[in-house]
Amino acid sequence: MNRKSIDKLLTSIGLVLSIFFFAAAGLLQWGHSFAANTVTTQLQAQNIFFPEAGSEGFTAEEFPDLQQWGGQQVTTGEQARGYADEYIWVHMKGAAKAVTGKEATYSEVSGTYMKMSKDPAADQAEVAKYAGLRQTLFMGNTLRGLLLYGYAFATIGTIAGIAAVAAYAGGVLLLILGATGLWHARRMRRESSAATPTLKIGRAHV
Repeated sequence: MNRKSIDKLLTSIGLVLSIFFFAAAGLLQWGHSFAANTVTTQLQAQNIFFPEAGSEGFTAEEFPDLQQWGGQQVTTGEQARGYADEYIWVHMKGAAKAVTGKEATYSEVSGTYMKMSKDPAADQAEVAKYAGLRQTLFMGNTLRGLLLYGYAFATIGTIAGIAAVAAYAGGVLLLILGATGLWHARRMRRESSAATPTLKIGRAHV
């Protein structure tokens, strides 16, 4: 395969790839918009608000990273992560420590409650505390899970948005390279034609 054929092949591949990159970028951008809109819509429906900044139980000493969202509704993936991991989780650990003396998990509390509830000699006041803590941790885990799903979905959408920009850039670059390749091929063809010598056949003299 000569140089001319190779140039044409590479140029064609570049142009086809540029179309592929543009199509991928469009799909990724759609995915980004869909994820962002869905997360916002679903979180707004939950109607969850951060306490006012500096208020009781929400001081800067306890929740320094959450003060920026004080009084705001949870509508973004990052806010959902903060509310789940830095607000609900802290209260869950505090509630568990108040009853059990340690940062017990739901499974630990539930197991202890089930054992105590079957013991006729168990202190009913303690049983009631464990029952309340069990419900608190169950509800906390459920809400945390839903919020963190929203955060994960929002993060995927963000990654799709970044990938869309990269795909657009790749498509533009390949389009420019393909166009440059076509221009170069035509230029080489013209130069080759101009450089071809014209043969003149004269009359032979005897």
